[in-house]
Amino acid sequence: MSHETGGADTAQDDEHVVLGRLTSPYGVKGWLKVYSYTSPIEGIFEHAEWVLSKRGERRACKLSQGRPHGKGLVASLEGISSRELAEQWAGADILLPKQALPALAPGDYYWYQLEGLQVETLDGECLGQVNYLFETGANDVLVIRPSEASLDERERLLPFLPDDVIRQVDLDAGRMIVDWDPEF
Repeated sequence: MSHETGGADTAQDDEHVVLGRLTSPYGVKGWLKVYSYTSPIEGIFEHAEWVLSKRGERRACKLSQGRPHGKGLVASLEGISSRELAEQWAGADILLPKQALPALAPGDYYWYQLEGLQVETLDGECLGQVNYLFETGANDVLVIRPSEASLDERERLLPFLPDDVIRQVDLDAGRMIVDWDPEF
């Protein structure tokens, strides 16, 4: 499973996925600190064409340079050559057209594809919908929030373990079948 996805409250839409965010200016030459949602975090630099989104305004940019800095990342973008311009774009989401994402092997999914899927047990009981995912040391975890169709109002955390917990993902039907006891 690939971790290129959007964060919780982002500018993501049907045609773009959020790869990260520009957080603050770095230096005086227009560089910006980057918070990456990709795994590994440097994976954001594999995409040279970014769309910046801030307060409804969008701008296409090309990545000039990107590098690790401390525990984070910094980047230089074409057309942003001063600290003042960098300040204007600090806080912007970094979008990528979904069509630019690399194709995945069968059975692999981007996180954004799983968000919103209805989750049902093998017995057909609805547990709710995938709200978001997060990474742990052992495996990724699905956060399942209750929906109108769910059997109760409980939020559940399910490990993303294909063939063990996750039995079927049907993106076309918008549903995931899991081997999970609703009592957990």
